[in-house]
Amino acid sequence: MTKTTGKMTPTFDDASYRHLLFEIAPKVIESEAEYHKALTVAEQLTFNKTRTPEESALYQLLVTLIEVYETENYSIEQSKPHEILQHLMEVSGTRQADLVGIIGSSGVVSEVVNGKRAISKAQAKALGDYFKLSPNLFI
Repeated sequence: MTKTTGKMTPTFDDASYRHLLFEIAPKVIESEAEYHKALTVAEQLTFNKTRTPEESALYQLLVTLIEVYETENYSIEQSKPHEILQHLMEVSGTRQADLVGIIGSSGVVSEVVNGKRAISKAQAKALGDYFKLSPNLFI
């Protein structure tokens, strides 16, 4: 600990950090096994209320490695609003005819459901009310 402006501040200990790096041996994650190992260590460090500066540095390194692996292997493309609507209709048993009058005529409903017409803000609000979900899903 060093004294700065009257407060005790923990100092970074290179030897301790090297020991942690040797013990954990973090590297670019290339497999599910390595991914789960990194997640386990990161979770332990997350809930450690008395993390040292060295453990915090290791934690940041692991989080970065995990994020890179997830981006490369678990990239989730955002669904288009009409695809979300189609999914909700399927799981709820809603037919296009059920949406007539809620978001427009049968022609408008067909175009919206099939992605040929964008969902307006008013339609998104109506769909949100109908499915009891946030209208933002449909925009």
